Amino acid sequence: MTDPARLGARAQTPVRPAARRVQGVYRHGDRWVSRRTVPGVCPIVDRARAGLAELADPVAAAAMQRYMKSAMPFRGVAKPARERLLRTLVDECPFPDAPALRDAVRELWGGARFREERYLALALVDHRRYRQWPDPSWVPLLREWIVAGAWWDFTDEIASRRIGPLLRAHPVALTPVLRLWSTDPDRWLRRTAVICQLGSGAATDLALLRDAVEANLGDSDFFLRKGIGWALRQHARVDPAWVRGFVTDHPQLSPLSRREALKHLGE
Repeated sequence: MTDPARLGARAQTPVRPAARRVQGVYRHGDRWVSRRTVPGVCPIVDRARAGLAELADPVAAAAMQRYMKSAMPFRGVAKPARERLLRTLVDECPFPDAPALRDAVRELWGGARFREERYLALALVDHRRYRQWPDPSWVPLLREWIVAGAWWDFTDEIASRRIGPLLRAHPVALTPVLRLWSTDPDRWLRRTAVICQLGSGAATDLALLRDAVEANLGDSDFFLRKGIGWALRQHARVDPAWVRGFVTDHPQLSPLSRREALKHLGE
């Protein structure tokens, strides 16, 4: 671009466009953003879906769908490629606040035609730029996703990487919710209550872990039994004596749960 000073002209101060008043749209820095996905205004949902379509691999998609036993089809986009797409989306369409993030991921999940769209919705919530934004007000949305997703890939991701951190940050708000979930008719909410403390380490709420496991000891569901063993095995890394004692005191543990719980304890 030619420098006006070289032409003997006087540089003019750029004139900003007059502020517009559009329902739900406002200026953030040098761009217009929206709490909804508006075409032409940081359309991150559209870009996410277009990006997945460009990366689609029909052969991989069929294999992924078979492995996951999913009614919802896949695009065939593996996790490394999704992570690269996620970085591009976050750089190009930053969210100004938590409500904007929530609106976008709700739309991306709710309107998904391919499973990777829901994976991207979860990844956006957990991105390092945004992972501190969710608070207890997000729990109803996360619950909706657990129940609607109704499979281990969604449940385990939400339980360990969304509900678990919320529990550690807001125990007063989350503990009674998880106690209710531990006895809910929905098995995926119950699995969430059992495994949500996988990342808690020494900060594990042992009373909650005990109660969630005990509430589900009599259930023959494979995913609950596997989840119980997983939760106990993970806690055995920091408190093996407690786990040994729990297993001894609960002979009604299924063989699967018992085997998983003691897997790294040499028993």
